[in-house]
Amino acid sequence: MDAEQPESSEPHVPTSGPERAALDREALLQPDFLSAAGISQLTIVESTGSTNQDLVRAVTVEPKKWADLAVLTAEHQTAARGRLDRHWESPERSAVSVSMVLRPVTAEGMPVPTQSYSWLSLLAAVALREALQETAGVTAKIKWPNDVLVKGRKIAGILAQMTALGDGSVPAVILGVGLNVTLAEDELPVPTATSLALEGATTTDRTALLKSYLSRFARLYRSFCNSEGDPSAGLDGGPSLHKRVESAMVTLGREVRAHLPGDHELVGHASRLDEHGSLLVVDHGGREHVVTAGDVVHLRATESGYA
Repeated sequence: MDAEQPESSEPHVPTSGPERAALDREALLQPDFLSAAGISQLTIVESTGSTNQDLVRAVTVEPKKWADLAVLTAEHQTAARGRLDRHWESPERSAVSVSMVLRPVTAEGMPVPTQSYSWLSLLAAVALREALQETAGVTAKIKWPNDVLVKGRKIAGILAQMTALGDGSVPAVILGVGLNVTLAEDELPVPTATSLALEGATTTDRTALLKSYLSRFARLYRSFCNSEGDPSAGLDGGPSLHKRVESAMVTLGREVRAHLPGDHELVGHASRLDEHGSLLVVDHGGREHVVTAGDVVHLRATESGYA
């Protein structure tokens, strides 16, 4: 799985830590769990460079082998990457590192419009936030475009990569999530990060956390696909994805500083998300700007807070 780590371009090499439990393969590979969640396959590896990059390569070479909701998780990643090619590494068995293949189609088998793909990383953030509350008793917030925070500190990162398939069919999305679970203070990649252990979670069982996230994501994802990727449609019998994201975002209502390509900078009030999941920022002159996840290099609050 890949997750952005702010400010650092150098790999983080953790110090040695305590003995940590392996994932429970039998529980994760139980047919009842996989079928209930709609997971087409689940592969567990001991170590890899990056689960996202593994799946990008796999769907390019053998697209028919990797169906919708095929999952790859690793006990240890040695070269994880986040947005803008940022690198990091966490201690073995200290995190949930998981990526999946998404080939969004409706219940009738019709492809979901690719312009809706920009919501998939936010869908993952919502699913992870709800799983953390339900399973670990931890209240998390979303920092646009791809971070999950607890008390202003980053506990998880998300990376979505649209990938052309070798058979020329509709592009797939490789969606990775990295959740800090048992990292101690001196093992954190940056001072602004945190972990479930540090936040007093009711459980740090990575198997339970992974199952909870995958189950919740699959339900929300299937509902999103069946609405043809409409972020304003009700989701899984509850509020729409748009409403769920906005209600959980720490970004909205704040003055933010957005660093954009070409060394450009935009300072203004983060007002809302548009129908594509882009952030609308009103500058000090009253002009509204559309900031897309693909364009922003850094987004920070101008005052102390989540940044």
